[in-house]
Amino acid sequence: MKFLIVGLGNIGPEYVGTRHNIGFEIADQLANDLSGQFEIGRLAYHTELSFKGKKIHVIKPTTYMNLSGKAVNYWMKELKIAPENVLVIVDDLALPFGKLRLKLQGSSAGHNGLKSIEEVCGGQNYARVRFGIGDNFRKGMQAQYVLGPFDKNEQKDLPILLNRAVSLIKSFVSIGPAQTMTLFNK
Repeated sequence: MKFLIVGLGNIGPEYVGTRHNIGFEIADQLANDLSGQFEIGRLAYHTELSFKGKKIHVIKPTTYMNLSGKAVNYWMKELKIAPENVLVIVDDLALPFGKLRLKLQGSSAGHNGLKSIEEVCGGQNYARVRFGIGDNFRKGMQAQYVLGPFDKNEQKDLPILLNRAVSLIKSFVSIGPAQTMTLFNK
């Protein structure tokens, strides 16, 4: 069985370590854990991993966040992966920092990366892991907050949280979404 794991983020050094790029960081951690190396591919960085007999393709779109759907659509078709075997990792302002929420479908909740995937891939029927980045910003400062770095306290907690997100992905691949939701959506 094949899976497509999609870490959302923006390419370029100015986005490294920002809240909006947590999808890239989790994808990097997964690849690191399973001894994968990303290579530049069409519309995305790509690596192929193996875990418990399952083939896991991980991409980090190079299209920028608001065009992520182009990359997801291409790789789903190229690898012949069904929507139920796709898992998108995304930042979420509505969740407290570090909280993980696996959902099997749902709206974009205003997230441009998810909006693009919905538009290009034809709907909301794909799983997503929302990683809480909190909403600790003044009115009108949302863009600066999302595109800004994690604060020092958050940075201290990130290694543990990244490992937890990787555990969730491994669980999704090995025991399926229902049991994974029971384990991680607390």
